[in-house]
Amino acid sequence: MWKDFPLFPEAASTSARDVDLLYFFIVAINVIFTIGVFAVAVYFAIKYRRKNEHEIPPQPGHSTLFEVVSSAVPTVIVMIIFGWGTWLFYVNYIPPKGAMDIFVVGKQWMWKLQHPEGHREINELHIPVGQTVKLTMTTEDVLHSFYVPAFRTKKDVVPGHYTTLWFTPNKVGKYHLFCAEYCGTQHSGMIGWVHVMEPADYEAWLQGTVRGETMSQAGERLFGRLGCNTCHKADNSGRCPTLENVFNEPVRLANGQTVTADEAYLRESILKPTAKVVAGYQNQEMPSFQGQVSEDNVLQLVAYIKSLKKQPEVKK
Repeated sequence: MWKDFPLFPEAASTSARDVDLLYFFIVAINVIFTIGVFAVAVYFAIKYRRKNEHEIPPQPGHSTLFEVVSSAVPTVIVMIIFGWGTWLFYVNYIPPKGAMDIFVVGKQWMWKLQHPEGHREINELHIPVGQTVKLTMTTEDVLHSFYVPAFRTKKDVVPGHYTTLWFTPNKVGKYHLFCAEYCGTQHSGMIGWVHVMEPADYEAWLQGTVRGETMSQAGERLFGRLGCNTCHKADNSGRCPTLENVFNEPVRLANGQTVTADEAYLRESILKPTAKVVAGYQNQEMPSFQGQVSEDNVLQLVAYIKSLKKQPEVKK
């Protein structure tokens, strides 16, 4: 009977056990202190109760040792929780190299997910077991939150920004996907499933799914349709800087600062090109595409820019 009412969802990712251990530690500390406080309260209530109405209870004395211990012990416990939580946060914040990139767009009231190969899914995500997956997420409307209880992962999906989330599933199965942030009248229906498959089954699923153009191919087509290739030329002869090998590289700005050309920077440069102007191009105004392209289109453009690699020179 109780197997249908689990106390916790199944732990199905490499980070789930670490999160559970910290949670269990905090719960254990709370239980121990709660029992201790009530036990001491009952003991004192019995021991120091008034025997008769004329009894004058003794005045409590001062104990420096008690004050030091009662301050030091909670401080040590709180610092352990803080250090443990900080370590766990940073371990789960930075995705490892070699992760599979999945792009997610939240919309009232659905999750739209796209694989780099071009496969699209709505409210479902198919991934192979043992493969680290990195989600790059944004939303077309209001605040959402991507939550997979079995992976112990949750991240807000914020309008106008990219947020990332990663996990490594270690159990084959079908796991709930929720929106954990109230996003409107049909918030409760914004649910889905994550299908963790054996690698061979995942490859079979890929072959059996209708394959369209890849995200980078769609981005290249959009890049040309919007006329971006007339200014961003590979030989640096255009009015705007070349985009080859720019992803994840440092970019010098007109104000003297240096930023990294990550997904968030590329998105901002497409929608708000005057926010961070590249040094040497401050007199060249790039038009804003805010309102002209959807979040799906922006993700396609970003995928295309990420794929641009400068071809090595052939020695003669």
